[in-house]
Amino acid sequence: MVINVVILAAGQGKRMNSALPKVLHPLAGKPLLGHVLDTARAIGAGHICVVYGHGGEQVQARLNAPDVTWVNQSPQLGTGHAVLQAMPQLVPTMPSLTLVLYGDVPLIQASTLQRLLDVAVQGAQSEPGAKGSTQGALALLTANLDNPQGYGRIVREADTGKVTCIVEEKDASDAQRQIHEINTGILVAPTEALSRWLPTLGNRNAQGEYYLTDIVAMAVAEGLPVVTAQPEVAWETEGVNSKVQLAALERIYQRKIADTLLNAGVSLADPARIDVRGQLTCGRDVFIDANNLFEGQVTLADNVRIGANCVLKNCHIFEGAVIAPFCHIEDADVGPDCRIGPYARLRPGTELGRDVHIGNFVEVKNSTIADHSKANHLAYIGDATIGQRVNVGAGTITCNYDGANKFRTVIEDDVFIGSDTQLVAPVTVGCGATLGAGTTLTKDAPPDQLTISRTKQLSIAGWKRPVKQKKD
Repeated sequence: MVINVVILAAGQGKRMNSALPKVLHPLAGKPLLGHVLDTARAIGAGHICVVYGHGGEQVQARLNAPDVTWVNQSPQLGTGHAVLQAMPQLVPTMPSLTLVLYGDVPLIQASTLQRLLDVAVQGAQSEPGAKGSTQGALALLTANLDNPQGYGRIVREADTGKVTCIVEEKDASDAQRQIHEINTGILVAPTEALSRWLPTLGNRNAQGEYYLTDIVAMAVAEGLPVVTAQPEVAWETEGVNSKVQLAALERIYQRKIADTLLNAGVSLADPARIDVRGQLTCGRDVFIDANNLFEGQVTLADNVRIGANCVLKNCHIFEGAVIAPFCHIEDADVGPDCRIGPYARLRPGTELGRDVHIGNFVEVKNSTIADHSKANHLAYIGDATIGQRVNVGAGTITCNYDGANKFRTVIEDDVFIGSDTQLVAPVTVGCGATLGAGTTLTKDAPPDQLTISRTKQLSIAGWKRPVKQKKD
């Protein structure tokens, strides 16, 4: 059966108090609409259509989704009117179901939507004589809330429990406002039936809008079964209309990730203080301290330890490595048993071998450092190839940029570089060489020799410091 998905994303989001379209506000580093699109793809949608409005060009450019059909809703006259704009773009193949989602409801789970789709198919089959039984039933995702204020209510027959209609709160009677089963807005309907119902919607209601929920009464009138399903947890259907709500969903999302990590055996110092904005993959016996941020694709192998207040983005940390607090690692590979930080920065293109030590206030960029080498203090290593068992002294820098072009520094195995050394690339330091402290190296250093570049030390007798002159 073909599954169409229509995502309503035309709202301006005035309560966000932002020039950014509401569906582009990030949750866990991804736009709200991006989460919904990923979920739609996860259930195998045959066709996805997004109905946009405010900031449509910006939304399309940011999402860059070639598998999506974009439809503009202008003017914006309600949810029923929005789905009507999408109908010409949907696959009409029989049988075909259309699932309606919302671009500002980012946490809906694929498992819940699959259950709703299953209910739509099974609901029609359970009433073989009903109209449209070969297509599917109208399936509504509902939820029971202690405080249903603001939501449309599900009205059922008292004796059979069958759904008869949905009443929006502004149009509900006092008795209907006491109903706790609410409409989440997410539904599945036979595509052919939607094509009949939507053009006949009216707008005689408190909002003067064309409500999608009015199709429930139309289905009942036709004898098409109306069935319901509920989400596993209520927060799946919570929407975002303000920064307060966005922040609340962020914590829900992050706590869900933290629980998944804990159940997989990862040790978290504080599950409430971890943020994952991408995918974090962990091996066995990984420890993550508080206030860490993981972005993009991050892999932590067995026995890795991450100290507090680190930022890791698109990196692979191999087994046994220890990342001390306050480190930034981006687009880098950290080899087995390495020791990084505290206060170290590994920039894109960094590849560290086994048992490499990168200490406090050391920055490495676009460089490879082989096994058992170390730069423990206050150094910059850029565009360099460093061999095994190299010691890089404090204050050492590779001068890799002449203002227009970058050049590479090669440091071979077993080199010792004294403190406060500058290596002016392109330059090679031969195997086993030693560079004296304070050297500015502008030519290749031969293997197994001491190379030193230093002005002669002088002591000038009788020299006196200048004295500040008094003003008249």
